[in-house]
Amino acid sequence: MSRTENRRKFIKKTAAASAAVASIPYIPWTQKAFANTSKNDRPQIGCIGVGSMGTGDARGHASFGDIVAVCDVDSRHADRAKNDKNIGKGKADSYKDYKKVLDRDDIDVVSIVTPDHWHVKIAIEALESGKHVFCQKPLTLTLEENALIRNACRKHEDKVFFIGTQQRSDRGRFLRAVNMVQKGLLGDITKVTVGINGSPTGGPFPVVAPPAELDWEMWQGQAPEEEFREKRCHYQFRWWYEYSGGKFTDWGAHHVDIATWALGLNGDGMGPIEIDGTDSKHPVEFKDGFPVAKDAYNTSHDFSVLCKFKNGVVMDVTSRGDNGVMFEGTKGRMFVNRGKITGKPIEDNWDEGEYTDEDVANLYKGKPHEGHKNNFYRCISEGGLPVSDVYTHVQAMSTCHLAAIAARLGRTIKWDPETEEIIGDDQANAMRARIPRKGYEIMNVKSV
Repeated sequence: MSRTENRRKFIKKTAAASAAVASIPYIPWTQKAFANTSKNDRPQIGCIGVGSMGTGDARGHASFGDIVAVCDVDSRHADRAKNDKNIGKGKADSYKDYKKVLDRDDIDVVSIVTPDHWHVKIAIEALESGKHVFCQKPLTLTLEENALIRNACRKHEDKVFFIGTQQRSDRGRFLRAVNMVQKGLLGDITKVTVGINGSPTGGPFPVVAPPAELDWEMWQGQAPEEEFREKRCHYQFRWWYEYSGGKFTDWGAHHVDIATWALGLNGDGMGPIEIDGTDSKHPVEFKDGFPVAKDAYNTSHDFSVLCKFKNGVVMDVTSRGDNGVMFEGTKGRMFVNRGKITGKPIEDNWDEGEYTDEDVANLYKGKPHEGHKNNFYRCISEGGLPVSDVYTHVQAMSTCHLAAIAARLGRTIKWDPETEEIIGDDQANAMRARIPRKGYEIMNVKSV
């Protein structure tokens, strides 16, 4: 079979994978897609991090290419993925060290689904090794990491960098809400309430020996070295500031992103100018913004952080009330989450016919609406920014990180969105970054 015929089969399979694309004509992928084309003209993929979310993402990627390598510091995860009939199919190479995936010239795409504190280090090195990158949210752990990954992506603009913020592909709810706000159906927006729930509480957790299958030293990476407690690892890493931002970055990466996108406040130099974290509680004692206890979850479980923007809009990032985004404007209000969209435009029978394919294509940066990973692979083939791009994502993450810093300190901080510095508060400004453990430094790539 010729390369052209194989190429056509790949295009047809990708088109069929998206249920949403049926509403508009399919736009063929015409450009040569992959620098390291395999014999059947499908991308070769390496999956770094194949735990619970990593397994789901890997199965999704397998619809578009061949997974030839899986990697995890927990050999149980790597073995499972290698032998999964929808991932490695028993043929993929298995690694513990992600650098062995990046060293392979035959791999076109890497999927990064590690704990949050590993994302940026691996992602920058993946770009430097010539890979296209799909990375799960939240992309960054600190404000400094926002700048580091943005610079790397600007240097490697020929590579597609995609964030796993799947709400950006939800045409019926989140895209519809963004479109209605941008069309002015709610009038001038005065307040946005971003409900992201609070982190769970728990502890004290005992020190135990790490499982033999887990490389706990490498799992910790750049984070401060700690004794192993089962609840520090794998899914529960989210509730420790050492590895994550708690709900501020977990759900915030989704809902703050939708809010700033709808308001048009996610461009360069944009962001809140004042962040009030005085109404925030943590499950353990804090001193100078850091938890005193080492044996219990430490991210905030109860908070209402008020983020004020230059245009006067106030965003309440809160653990209270329903999970979702409430927009309040001079003409009414609207609420959207993963289960529903309600409010004034809906009550007024705003007709679906006024929400056009063209509207959605504009939100998709000129591409047709389709599934999340479809858009990623289309952009690799056709060029252009994906719907979940790194530049707007780090702007939303700035708000998330600032909310977490203000909450940890329990006070109001001021931020200059243009210089990306916290103003008049040396202690808060020091929390923009952290010194990684020796051997786990993050590459500082200068953009061109």
